[in-house]
Amino acid sequence: MSVNVANSGQKIRLAVVGLGFGAEFIPIHQRHPLVELAGICQRSKEKLDQVGNAFGVERRWSNYAEVLQDKSIDAVHINSPIPDHASMSIAALEAGKHVMCTVPMATSIPDCRKIVELSEKTGLKYMMAETVVYAREFLFLKAMSDRGELGKIQFVQASHQQDMDGWPHYWPGLPPMHYATHCVGPCLALERKDAQQVSCFGSGRIREEL
Repeated sequence: MSVNVANSGQKIRLAVVGLGFGAEFIPIHQRHPLVELAGICQRSKEKLDQVGNAFGVERRWSNYAEVLQDKSIDAVHINSPIPDHASMSIAALEAGKHVMCTVPMATSIPDCRKIVELSEKTGLKYMMAETVVYAREFLFLKAMSDRGELGKIQFVQASHQQDMDGWPHYWPGLPPMHYATHCVGPCLALERKDAQQVSCFGSGRIREEL
């Protein structure tokens, strides 16, 4: 199914899948003029009801397959653990749903290609939802660049630090190449460029307990 809200004014019926980080997006979707938050999905029934009650969301699923089978759902916003991003995005596209997925898109090149191919084949939209390009700091810098106040940009360097204590157990040891979008995304978005060449080198150290 393809929803052209720009021309029809029709709201996209969206289901939020994964209610850890995903719960933070619920009030955003509820306020968006072109989105109807149609329901939420979470494996934990306790978490599902807790979030559903907090935000007044009536429609709830604990099984992702049921979301994909629901013909009334136009799109899914996936906020699952990283290893599940690709498989859940692919399943949604194959089920005829538009996809918004938190980063990273996938953890392998074949999975990334599969998602792109499905989006092109079906005409369905896929959004890799890099949040940093919507941060006020980036938007401020982007506006300066658009006004020509930064001159001709020849070199950009970025870094991202984040305290992972208290996060799910797999995060601290996550391979850096699986989560580079917070740095790469804004660098490319500043002038709406695509990467032409990539080179990498290792640095830093890992904590002893990891």
